[in-house]
Amino acid sequence: MCQHQPLCPPASAPDREAASLVAFHPAQGWGLLCNGVVVFEDTGELLPDGSSVSAHRDLRERVA
Repeated sequence: MCQHQPLCPPASAPDREAASLVAFHPAQGWGLLCNGVVVFEDTGELLPDGSSVSAHRDLRERVA
């Protein structure tokens, strides 16, 4: 799927969020990475196999 050099990390890799953004819908709060992962603004993810990753935003961001 990825046409970039070097290749983007696959959806199964721990660093999958480093893949290039190919579609971005900020009004809807999501983006599509070239490895097929859908990332949400709350930091949750939907993987190509249909599984999900819970939001993992750093707790320090919530402290004001």
